[in-house]
This record gives sequence, structure tokens and C-alpha cells, in this order.
Amino acid sequence: MISPGPIRTLCLLNAIGKAIGVGGTFSKSGIGEFTSKLNRIKFQLRTFTKTPTLASDEASKMVHKPANYDRWPKESLVKRVMELEEELKRRGQAPEIQRQERAEERALAAAVTSTEADLKAAEKKKKKAAKFDPGKYSTRLIALKFAYLGKNYNGFEYQSSAKMPSIEEELWKALVKSCLIFPERPDEVDFGPWEYSKCGRTDRGVSAFGQVIGIRVRSNKPLPKGEPEQTGNGKDDVVMAEAAQQQAEDSEKAAAAQVDHQKPEWDPIADEIPYCRVLNRLLPPDIRVMAWAPDLPPDFSARFSCRERQYRYFFTQPAFAPMPSTLEPPLALSGQKSGGKQGWLDIDMMRKAAKMFEGVHDFRNFCKIDPGKQITNFSRHIFESDIVEVKDLESDLPYLGLPEFQPPAGSDGSHPKVYYFHVRGSAFLWHQIRHMVAVLFLVGQGLEPPSIVQQLLDVEKNPRKPNYVMADEVPLVLWDCIFPKLSNVGANAVVPGSSGDGKDSHDPDGEGDVEMVDSIDWVWMGEDDPMSLYGAQGLVTELWGTWRERKMDEVLANRLLNFVANKPDIGRRLIKGASSAPPKGIKKVYEGGNKAQFRGTYTPLFKRQLLASAEEVNNKYAQGFGFKDAEEMTKTKNWRSAIRERKDKNKKGGRSQAEGADTPVEASSS
Repeated sequence: MISPGPIRTLCLLNAIGKAIGVGGTFSKSGIGEFTSKLNRIKFQLRTFTKTPTLASDEASKMVHKPANYDRWPKESLVKRVMELEEELKRRGQAPEIQRQERAEERALAAAVTSTEADLKAAEKKKKKAAKFDPGKYSTRLIALKFAYLGKNYNGFEYQSSAKMPSIEEELWKALVKSCLIFPERPDEVDFGPWEYSKCGRTDRGVSAFGQVIGIRVRSNKPLPKGEPEQTGNGKDDVVMAEAAQQQAEDSEKAAAAQVDHQKPEWDPIADEIPYCRVLNRLLPPDIRVMAWAPDLPPDFSARFSCRERQYRYFFTQPAFAPMPSTLEPPLALSGQKSGGKQGWLDIDMMRKAAKMFEGVHDFRNFCKIDPGKQITNFSRHIFESDIVEVKDLESDLPYLGLPEFQPPAGSDGSHPKVYYFHVRGSAFLWHQIRHMVAVLFLVGQGLEPPSIVQQLLDVEKNPRKPNYVMADEVPLVLWDCIFPKLSNVGANAVVPGSSGDGKDSHDPDGEGDVEMVDSIDWVWMGEDDPMSLYGAQGLVTELWGTWRERKMDEVLANRLLNFVANKPDIGRRLIKGASSAPPKGIKKVYEGGNKAQFRGTYTPLFKRQLLASAEEVNNKYAQGFGFKDAEEMTKTKNWRSAIRERKDKNKKGGRSQAEGADTPVEASSS
């Protein structure tokens, strides 16, 4: 007679048999067929039954150390939201359905009659992802030199609130995925534990061809062998241990002498992880690591060890599409102070003005003031400043060679040409380069004399910056970063760090020789293996694809522009009374973008509205947080932490006490 337990089991199996793909009714002899079916899903059952435990373990860890979602990239946040939605959906099911599911789970689990040996054999066949053990690897501090096209990024520095990804965010994901770094929370962008330093913090849209970071990463270098373990406390134990150690050392030396030719010494480059290739396989195509440095000087910092930064700002000549001479307004109506043709820049005048930047000057009228940093020293040392033609770059537009499009003095060669503003300096203020270029463009158009640079640098006479628009960000490139030997520069060039009182530690008067040579021995891609440069996934091969894609866009746009400019005959007048000149009082002004802006009568810089001085901006920021002025705030110990605490309190209260102070006074100038 069959006991009641098996009878209930058979009834339950008959009820749910069709749901799992086994038809018909069950008898005692048919349990074997059903069991074989259940064996094929036993791994799903085991996984399902273990899931609540794993989830509870993770939940317990999260309680002790909450996740910092402010530092999570958007991809990780979206994934986390989907997981939480699924969890809420599961928890929101009706109690009856949950009880039914638990009953079915118990019945199915009881029906699985496989032995423990079968389960172990199946677990061996099941592929498990190998868990990375950082304790098995050594680490080393290296420097990486890389390039990126910044048009599609929200600047270099990671910002959790940004709508576009940042360069640091992409670097973090590549470093984590390659296990070059192994943070406890991979979804939180936090470079702090990895001795991280960065040379330049480019803004949104700005590119870099020589950006440098320092970071501690995983290495292939073998870990040093551990010391022999000693047991006991007596002298005999010590003597025996020393004898055994000496015997082991003698044996190791003899064995090493025999196999020395078979096992060469570890090579720090040939045997090391190919850092550039590993990262380039994971980074987007417009971010490329070009070189790495295995040997760095003591206390290396990509920020403070850098003594020279080079920038280039590219522009075309003509700067924007010139009009035929028959349609141009008279010179008196154009607003220009010297002869010329709209669209064409006076390169000689721009070069004359650029040379006035060289030396040590106060650049408060050539930057955007950030009151959050409370900078009071705006002096910077510019080693070199010039306008340079790009000789090996041509994309002719033949119609520009026609007489009606040429400037009065004519022009040599084919056009358009490409130039760049070349500047070398020890350090730069916020948006300094773009402000300098904006003024040079005004000089090149004849709207301001070259002496305007000297007037803006005279902060005693002109402590307030005129309200003018800075140049576009896309043509700007951080060209290179130089790390000379410390003996080649002044000892007081840059103090590593800040005193914490809010004062800038930069000392442009102590920077020494302006002809600096990079002392870091970079290992460039291709020097270790030429195929990493020209192979199927080589650096040059990949960059060629990026270049050609954009070159075809340029060629097609070039041909279209030339076709449209040449096809019509503007001498024909098919509509009587049609205007043959632009409206009076409207002129074109080039401000650094892709085309000119239509403005009214040009207003010279020092006849425009003057913005608040640096002292007024800093004081207003401090007063927004309850301080008397900026001096009182910066004298407060850990004043930045105090401000963050006040901001958090204001957010919780639903009202920001410093709402007006968070925005720089001169925000309208950008």
C-alpha cells in the first residue's frame, strides 16, 4: 500500500505536469520519466533557491556602507533602477500567488531525486566566472599620455549631473573592466585610492593631444616571496630555522645557476601588461592612449610636476564666408577701424597683439572668475605666444581666388588657410585661452587695435573686465604637457598643494628657464611592438578610420560649398528692386564659432558694461554663506567643508541660502 505522502506528491505532479512539458497522468512507475525532466532544470532550481540569500547578503552589506549614487555613471544608474523596479514588482505580487509559488517550489524540489554525487558532478560542468583576486598581483605607479577629441564629451573631469559623458568616466570604465584597478564599488567613480593625478582639466568640447594622468595600476611583476614561517620560541628553534634557511638559500643559488639561461630576469617593459593596447580596446574610438611611463620620479604628480602646458587654438583664413565686393557695405558702415574685407583676418596685427601676452602678467581681464575657488593671484607666466600657419593642411575653395572675394591687398597662395594661436605657459586660469583668442579676433577684424591687449593687462588702471564673449571651445586643444627635471626649473615654481586658506600657491616669478624639455622616458605605442601601431587594431589603423570619416565629411562639404558659390550669377537681377546690400546698421562680427554673428554698430570694449571686480565677486560669494567678506571666509578653518555643510542644510530645507552666490557675477560674458 502506498503511503499518503507519495500519493499527495503524485497528485501534485499530475496537476503541474503539463506546465513543465510532461504530458499525461502519473503512476508510481512514471516517476522516473518525470524525474529525468526535473534533472534538466535542477540548476535553475538551485539558483532560484539561493537568490534570496545572496540578495539578503548584498542588502546587509549595503546597510553598513550605502552606495554613493552621486558618483555612479548613468549606465550603472539605469541598470540599478531596472533592478529595483523588478524587485518592487516581485514584492508587489498578491500573497496567494506567492504562497502558490512557494508550494510549487517545494514540490519540485522534493521531486528532484538526484544524489549528492550527481549534483557535484553537474556543478563541475557548470561554468563559473573566475573571481578576480587582487592579492595575487603587484601594483605600480605609472603615467599615461593620451589624446581625445572633446566635441562629444562634457569635459575631462567627471560630473555626475552632466548630460554628456566625461573623459574621466570613460577612463574609469576601461580601467575597471580591464581589472587594472579593482575598486570595492566599480559603479562609483572614485580615483582616490589609486594615487591618481591629472595634468589638465579641459572644459566641455575641448580636445587634448598630450593629456597626462598618473595612477597606480595592476602589474605583471611577480610578487616578492614571503619570509619563511618560524614556529616555537626556544633557541633550538631559531638555530634550526637559520640552518634550514641557509640550506634553502644555498639550494636556490645552485638551482638558479643551472636554470639561469632558461628563466631570464623580469623585464619591466617586455613582460609588463601592454597598458596602451588593453585600454584602447575598451575606450571609445575618439579617446586613444598613446604612451605610458614605467619609471617616474619620486613624489610624481601629473598636476604639480608639470611645469609647462601648451595649447593651440585653430582657425581659418578667412574666418567666415566673405561677401562679394559688389554687396559689401562701405568701410564707414562696417565698423572696422582699418582697411580690409569682412571675413579676412589681419594675421600680422593678430601676431603683434599675441606677442604682448608674453611674460608675467595679471590675466584677470582674460578669464572667467570662479568664486568657489577664491583665487586672489591672477598672475601667470606666458613663455611664448604667437600666430602660426599650418603648412601641411590644404582644402582649397577655388572661388575664394576670384578678385571680388579677395581683400584689397590680395592674398598669396590658395585659400582657405588654417592658422593656430600657439601659447606656452606654466598654468592658466579658467577659460583664459578662449578669452585671449576672442580679443585677438577683434584685433584681426580691425575692430580693436593691438594695444587693447596692454590696456586689458593693466589691471591697476582697468580692474574690471569689459563684457565680451569668449571664443568657441571646439577648436581649442591641450597640445602637450612638459615634465622637466626639477633641477632645470626654479625651486619655487609651483608649490605641491595649497595651504588650504584659499590663496593660490602659483608663483610665476620663480619658474626659471622657459626652454623646458620633457624628462619622462615615454614608451610610445609601436616602440614595443610595431604591429600595435600598424596592425589590424593598431593605433594608426584605428585613427586613420576616424580621420577618414571626418575627412570625407569635409571633402563633401567643401565641394558643396564651392558648387553653390560658383553656380549662380549674382549679376543677374531677376526681381526688380531686390536689395543689393545688407541692411544698414547690421554687420558681421566673428567671435570664434563656425560663422559670423550679425551685430549692430560695434561698441569698443572699454565703452561696454564693466563687470564686477574679482574682489567683489569673491566677497559676494562669501556673503551668500553668511560671512562678512571673502577674507573672513578664507580664514575659517576648513571653509570649503563648512560651505558644503551649509549647502546640504539649505537643500534639505528646500531653499538655498546662497542661490545667487553660486553663479559667478560675470556669467553673462560667456
